[in-house]
Amino acid sequence: MHRQRQGRTIVTLALAFVVGIAAIAAADETCNSPYVTKLIKGQEDFVYVWTLGVDSVGDGSDKLVTVDVNPKSKRYGKVLNAVSVGTRGEAHHMGFTDDRRFIWAGGLSEPKIYVFDIGTDPGRPKLVKTISDMADKTGYLGPHTYYAMPGRMLVQALSNTKDKGGRTGMALYNNAGGFVASYPMPTDGGGDGYGYDLAVNPRKNVLLTSSFTGYDNYMRPLGDVVKDPEAMKRFGNTMVVWDLKAMKPKQILAVPGTPLEIRWSLNPGDDWAITATALTSKLWLVKPDKGAWQAKEVATVGDPAKIPLPVDISITRDGKGLWLNTFMDGTTRYFDLSNPEAPKQTYEKVTGKQVNMISQSWDGKRVYITSSLLANWDKGGADNEQFLRGFRWDGKELTQAFEVDFMQEKLGRAHHMKLGSKSLRSAPSAQ
Repeated sequence: MHRQRQGRTIVTLALAFVVGIAAIAAADETCNSPYVTKLIKGQEDFVYVWTLGVDSVGDGSDKLVTVDVNPKSKRYGKVLNAVSVGTRGEAHHMGFTDDRRFIWAGGLSEPKIYVFDIGTDPGRPKLVKTISDMADKTGYLGPHTYYAMPGRMLVQALSNTKDKGGRTGMALYNNAGGFVASYPMPTDGGGDGYGYDLAVNPRKNVLLTSSFTGYDNYMRPLGDVVKDPEAMKRFGNTMVVWDLKAMKPKQILAVPGTPLEIRWSLNPGDDWAITATALTSKLWLVKPDKGAWQAKEVATVGDPAKIPLPVDISITRDGKGLWLNTFMDGTTRYFDLSNPEAPKQTYEKVTGKQVNMISQSWDGKRVYITSSLLANWDKGGADNEQFLRGFRWDGKELTQAFEVDFMQEKLGRAHHMKLGSKSLRSAPSAQ
């Protein structure tokens, strides 16, 4: 009953915000929660990079790195700040609180969540809280996606502490870091219990989740996993449609090949989302049809036989285009989504020997790329590039503007990114 009451609480808060944010598109600046209402419409000043520690490189710990990305700055393309968490926990993803004053971040090898204050001084984030009770409260391990809700943070985990497999769930916290509720991923009706990303469409009262694999796979070397037939069976092949008001699963969609990042179209009136499957190299469209939600394969990424491994995607603010990185061939691709039923690749460029995350500015003129996937999945030797690269995009060609070599700077493996601005400075919080 406690969880039900808490679920009703978040729904009440969420619905209260829907009217106010219905006309605001969330961004990555185009891949944030729709409840993050402070968007950077002009030139961003900073890129925050959540970075995996590497033994014997710098202090060896995970850290939040701040890079100056304003071309008018004297320190353009340079590291401004690095905040270490003092341990190495497979740093992976992060997310803003709804007021965009804090970043929540965590690692896949532990149940800890780190909270950074970016509002007081956006150029110099500060670690202000470590949340260590997720395993005790939920039994979940490996927090992955941090999704802002009104006054809350919904966290999707990848694994569990019982057997370190892929069955997991979501944990809900308030913005002060207090645990509110947990929601297990469904294991009946075709559900596999796995989780990865989550994304909300408030207007349709829908939460979508995708699926990956557990600690027992993602903490192993990729080569070992690929050669292990049993391990390869332990990857998710579903997406779940949740009733946002009730926080209950209502439909399981079959999406074979491990669907990862989920992006809703930000074009007003659109009611579809898109994802890429890592193992089968496909784009899938999720949309309502005949009274239910449907998942449909709509495009192929590269040559699936060569396993290019699609990883991160970033949708344009008008929902008409999609950036996609493939890790194994180091290639960045652009797809025309004018007809989401039939995406067409119109551009590609090798942007690194290995590439993973991709973020774009609100105006679509700047694109940022990082290199690391997972510590045990990154390439070796000369192919083990670790960087943040900034590019300009004129609609026809990506032109590199700067690079930060994270190994040369003794920082580690560059993974997830978020954009920051001096204009978002706010008064100190009591959080």
